[in-house]
Amino acid sequence: MIEPDYHNIFNDLIARKDPDLKKECEMLLKKNKLSVLDIIALHKIIFGKGSKDRGSENQKYKTYDQAAVVEILQYGQKHKLNNTHLAEHFNLSRNTIAKWKKKISSNFTDVVSN
Repeated sequence: MIEPDYHNIFNDLIARKDPDLKKECEMLLKKNKLSVLDIIALHKIIFGKGSKDRGSENQKYKTYDQAAVVEILQYGQKHKLNNTHLAEHFNLSRNTIAKWKKKISSNFTDVVSN
């Protein structure tokens, strides 16, 4: 599966929307490979939190691979967030977080400790 070139996508978005945001996004865009958390952070910087109406429409199109799920769950564990707070932070359903934890619970402790 070919991954989109997020560097070019976000550089184009910044150039079109607000070139002043380049300085805020510079640290993230310097990375060779952007993680899911980096992409989410860039999206928040460029578009802000957004309205509730628009957020629910965009929510339909989000997908996460196994690595992204593990990274999100590791973030929650690192920052000692419960399911509700973690879901709120990433604009997800708390039931989704619970399903993810349940689905990879046997592997989660092994993955998180690495």
